[in-house]
Amino acid sequence: METLRITEIFYSLQGESLLSGLPTVFIRLTGCPLRCNYCDTEYAFSGGERMTLEEICTQVASYECRQICVTGGEPLAQKQCLDLMNRLCDMGYSVSIETSGALAIEDIDSRVVIVMDLKTPNSGEMLKNRMQNIAHLTEKDQVKFVICNERDYQRSKMQVAEHQLNRRCTVLFSPSHEELDGAELAAWILADRLEVRMQVQLHKILWGDKQGV
Repeated sequence: METLRITEIFYSLQGESLLSGLPTVFIRLTGCPLRCNYCDTEYAFSGGERMTLEEICTQVASYECRQICVTGGEPLAQKQCLDLMNRLCDMGYSVSIETSGALAIEDIDSRVVIVMDLKTPNSGEMLKNRMQNIAHLTEKDQVKFVICNERDYQRSKMQVAEHQLNRRCTVLFSPSHEELDGAELAAWILADRLEVRMQVQLHKILWGDKQGV
């Protein structure tokens, strides 16, 4: 029987991506091979509870919400994550996944919206970026850069141009919470006339660092 190690399942507003503000059920998988300097979900690195796919889907259904976000940790670190997303899509849910960009994405169900990080220098994990993933992104997907300082910004701007990311999918620039003022990032984007979308973390504006809201 297939199982996944789950840190939490909860109902809240989506705080990031093009889906920001939508009521969403979050399925947070346990474990992550990365250790980003700005990580705000270190509690998901270990522990959790083993749940069958049936148990997960039953709990998800209890919230009566059609929008699902599979996140972590790094959800793709557990291979059964792919089967879970397939099942959720078959059940008629709108499914997105938040992934670090360090693991392969080509086997993700084509119905799933991929929100993939490209790690910046200040994350400490930039060398873990799996650049082959870019070829598998489509118009419905999103690439996110978490930006801590001007060095991160310049590197992100270079990668957008080098890989023509804004012709492939939506590009998100996100100021790292409490590390970079959002107004400063906005000024850089406007000055450079970048074709990217700036996002802020809505959930942190509303609830701070409270977990599992």
